[in-house]
Amino acid sequence: MRANVLKRKLTLRIKRKKRIRAKISGCENFPRISVFKSNRTLYIQAIDDVKAVTLAAIDGRKIGVKANKEGAKKIAAEFAKTLKAKNIEQAIFDRNGYIYHGVIAALAESLRENGIRL
Repeated sequence: MRANVLKRKLTLRIKRKKRIRAKISGCENFPRISVFKSNRTLYIQAIDDVKAVTLAAIDGRKIGVKANKEGAKKIAAEFAKTLKAKNIEQAIFDRNGYIYHGVIAALAESLRENGIRL
């Protein structure tokens, strides 16, 4: 793609991200689950916005998954285990400006299937 097209896409995602973040916030018992998706991997964090602390995080590179639907399901299952170990049963999902489709939707559905209420 051309550089100006990529710049425009990034600008639009950041605008969506700011619009979403203006409406949602997490706390210790009800954290915000933020997702970052690159072309190669996924990163997920559970964030307490009141104290500005990351409660749990997982990196797709460390568990060896790619940024596709199957990888999203695996990383979500591992992340759900981490959250349950910290007694977190429900959270708010922050798609971080990405469209709720494909990999992001598979990740959210897998979190729900593994017992995390979003």
